Formats: sequence, C-alpha cells, structure tokens
Amino acid sequence: MSSPILKHFALGMPWQTLDPFLFCVYHRDHFPKGNQKLGPASSLAGRHIGQDFVIKDGWRMYHGAEVPGFPGHPHRGFETITVVTQGVVDHADSLGAAGRYGGGDAQWMTAGNGVQHSEMFPLIEENIDNPLELFQIWLNLPAKSKTAEPHFAMLWQEQIPIVSEQDAQGNKIELTLVAGAYQGQTPPPPPPDSWAAEAEHDVAVWLIRLAPNAEWTLPTANSEVNRNLYCFKGELSLSDQSLGTEQGVSLDASQSVSLHNGPQETRLLLLQGRPIKEPVVQYGPFVMNNQAQIEETFRDYQATQFGGWPWPSAEPVHPREMGRFARYPDGHEEIPLAQAAILQTQESQA
Repeated sequence: MSSPILKHFALGMPWQTLDPFLFCVYHRDHFPKGNQKLGPASSLAGRHIGQDFVIKDGWRMYHGAEVPGFPGHPHRGFETITVVTQGVVDHADSLGAAGRYGGGDAQWMTAGNGVQHSEMFPLIEENIDNPLELFQIWLNLPAKSKTAEPHFAMLWQEQIPIVSEQDAQGNKIELTLVAGAYQGQTPPPPPPDSWAAEAEHDVAVWLIRLAPNAEWTLPTANSEVNRNLYCFKGELSLSDQSLGTEQGVSLDASQSVSLHNGPQETRLLLLQGRPIKEPVVQYGPFVMNNQAQIEETFRDYQATQFGGWPWPSAEPVHPREMGRFARYPDGHEEIPLAQAAILQTQESQA
C-alpha cells in the first residue's frame, strides 16, 4: 500500500490549506498585563503600530493602535471560524452584533454577501499576564451561497465536544470537535449556508492533543476528501515518518494513519473537507468566483460599506468586567450555561 502522506510542508504565516479551506493562521502571543484601556501596560516604542506583525517581547499589536487585534474590516464570499483556546476576543460587526469569547469557545461567521467586523484582543487582567492562543480559519462558500445573508454564531466551550481516549498503555488522547463528528460525538451545527452544513461534505475541524508516548489512529474518510494535519507543538511519527513542530502534512483521507507521539505532549490541528471545486478569485478580504464579481464587490462596498459601522471606534472593546456573551443582530443576547450558573449563584448570595 502506498504511503498516506501526500506532501510535507513547513508552517508559515499563514499555514497552507486545501479546498474547501482558504486560509489558516495560528496566533500565539504572550501579552503582558493590561492597562486601563485594555491594551498592554507596556511601551509600544519600536513597534510599527497599525502593521505590527513581528514578535517583539513575545507579542504583537497586529493592526491595533491601543488594543491588539484587527479593527473593523470587510469580508465577502466565505466564512471565518475563530477558535480561541486561551485569552479572549471581542467581536463587533456592521450588523450590530457583538460578543466576547475565549477559553475554548469558537465563533463561526458567514460573511456571505458582505459584512464588516472587528476582532480585538483585550488584555483584561491587570495584575497578571494575558496569554492568547487562537486559530482563524477561512472556509470557502460555494457560488450558490456567496450572496447569502451574513450569519454570526457562537459555539461555546460548554457545547463543543471533547473526546478523551486512552491507548493500550493508558496514555491519553484528547480531541476537541469544532466541526465534524467522531465516535458518536457531534459538535453544534454550522451556520445554515456553510459548506460544512451538509454532512456529505465531511468537513472537520479538530484539535488533537496527545500525551507523551501516546499512540492513536486517525480514522479514514471518503477518498475525495482533502485532509491536512498541522503540528504546532511537539514531535511525533506517523506512518514511520517524522512530523515536528511547525510542520504539516497532506494526507490521503482514504487511508488510516497511525500516530506515535514522542516524549513530550504534542498538539495538532486537523482540517478536512470535500473540495468545492469552483474557481477562486481572491482580493484581500473578498473571495469570489471571477474577477467581475470582485469588481462588483468593491463597488458594493464603496456604496454601502456592508451596512456601515455602528461603533464609536474602529477597534471597539467591551467593558473589562463583562464575561463571555453574544449579542445578535436582532438584539437578543446569550451567555454560556456555566457563566449563567455563576451569575445566578452570585445573585442568590447578594
């Protein structure tokens, strides 16, 4: 049997992806203590504010001026999936939706026909450091869905299945299922117009954690599925070939793959899905099927600003004391069940 490994590659900025995915980036910043404005209580001297992408002192400001992150910017024609494993992200958009999420939460936003949003990284803690770890993944939309109404949804950590297994030696394997079922565990449904909403498209976004020396077999999927595995911490062997930190592989999904971890914990990201197999023309934050549609998108954005920007700042952040929450375009709000229970306890004790 031929090797299931089709290609080795280094993890750059961004990471290589395969159809139906367009983009994947891993942010790991060791932010310092926060100041009164939820920015870093540290000098910004020597940074290219507005374009600070070089790690200095362990962190970056990205496009932020006072708070790290990505101030208001437009998207059309695809979806963003943002998975935050550590730290928090403040969301605001041109539909009036807003939220704060982190600590294992994921946000799934269908840009569809056009939306502006901001993703800021408030440094909430004033007395301790504010480490941040997140993945942002762009999932393409098929032509029929590129003009869908924008959609914003939160997948709270409490809703996202975490599957724990042990190998024959008792070593632990843990899978966090943002999209795609495993061993009977199913994550919350994707947005209705997503390519991932159809089960036959086999879209999976899994975070995999292997304890030292753990052994685990990645199961097969349909032979038409594109599958990439990214190693961002640790080192292991798969099908007798090594895979180290900041390396990835494209795999033949029709073959199972045996993973044998080394002496340290290893963490991986799996992205897989049936390809859309349509032309892709991208210009920055716009992804369409042809150049004429890109030009139309520019005209639409210049005319409508995709609903405008209802916030007083291009980089809005929510009050420090706010917990995780989501406020949707229709005005209704939600908070995670665990946080609701804490608030209820606090109210009963007041």
